[in-house]
Amino acid sequence: MRVRFAFPAIVLLGSSLTALFAFQANFRAYTDEEDNPVPVPADAYERTEWAFARLKYPSGRYAGYWGGRGSWPTDFPKADRQFVQGVRRLTRISTRSSEQIIDLDTEEIFNWPWVYAVEVGHWDLTDKQCKMMREYFDRGGFLMVDDFHGTYEWDVFTKSMSRIFPDRPIVEIEGKDAIFHVLYDLQERLQVPGLQYLYSGKIYEKDGVIPHWRGIYDDKSRIMVAMTFNQDNGDAWEHADNPKYEVKYTSQAYRLGINYIIYAMTH
Repeated sequence: MRVRFAFPAIVLLGSSLTALFAFQANFRAYTDEEDNPVPVPADAYERTEWAFARLKYPSGRYAGYWGGRGSWPTDFPKADRQFVQGVRRLTRISTRSSEQIIDLDTEEIFNWPWVYAVEVGHWDLTDKQCKMMREYFDRGGFLMVDDFHGTYEWDVFTKSMSRIFPDRPIVEIEGKDAIFHVLYDLQERLQVPGLQYLYSGKIYEKDGVIPHWRGIYDDKSRIMVAMTFNQDNGDAWEHADNPKYEVKYTSQAYRLGINYIIYAMTH
């Protein structure tokens, strides 16, 4: 069995994660599935302590909406590569400039302590994938899910999530939880909108008027799954260089993502 992911203190990141990342695969481009292409960074193959891991999952009958690719590569790879530049600037975590795609049809997920999944209001996991995800969380893994909105997408998301965790409730994360304070103090939080708000004038999408920060906890009160529901942090990362996209949203999205990374590594 590979090592557990959670570490008791940030000072352990250097030695513990170096050993962990010895198991991990090198960067691989998914050119045919890119949603928003950007150049591959010159140091894409650098060995670092941490890398942005994006979950590649099946989206069943919804795949046709994305030209057959499915929903998993939404905002990819621009959002991933712009976000990690913020991690590099704002923390001391040794961070790779390129993302890693984690295919749920392999066991690669067990090598990555922090994983991000987007548009999970369209995912459709198989029984085998649900079992694998449960084992991943039991070993100490952490998943951030983002960019899903409204009643319908919540129902689609929970249909698979309830098969992973039939025995654990989804709850609102309280403002005092360490995940909101591990580096940045995020007691007060905004609803981070997708780019669509520049054209629609609406912060929310569908019937997702109220933002939620929800989670699933283990028996030791550690968050295993963190849900940014009725929000789109991925768009905030992707469009951080767009002068029309307000900095207050980008700033929070970067700080929230960084908090989640550090929390995952230290809890």
